[in-house]
Amino acid sequence: QVQLGESGGGLVQAGDSLRLSCAAHGFTASRSVVGWFRQAPGKEREFVANIRWDSGSPYYADSVKGRFTISINNAKNTVYLQLNTLAPEDTAVYYCAASQRAYRNYTIVASYDYWGQGTQVTVSS
Repeated sequence: QVQLGESGGGLVQAGDSLRLSCAAHGFTASRSVVGWFRQAPGKEREFVANIRWDSGSPYYADSVKGRFTISINNAKNTVYLQLNTLAPEDTAVYYCAASQRAYRNYTIVASYDYWGQGTQVTVSS
């Protein structure tokens, strides 16, 4: 059974950093794409970043490019999202998701089959 679990969220001030973790179990990691999405109150879930497990190739939303970094620790089956220079508009519940389907648009929610429970990130001004 596929399981994803996020951790690392919290309350920080503008300009601070956080590192989110997504522990992945029960799927064939080498054929997977893992993505991070976020959802602010009253807004739709939006794409943040994704990474191909086999190549480690990342892709970012324009809104976070240069501030956030996605990476993989294969030994721990964990995907990280490093959040730097946080701003109040980054406040949201952050979710990790996994897809094992090929040739998808991995920036949309519908391309992912498995989701974690989310972790709250709150940035005060």
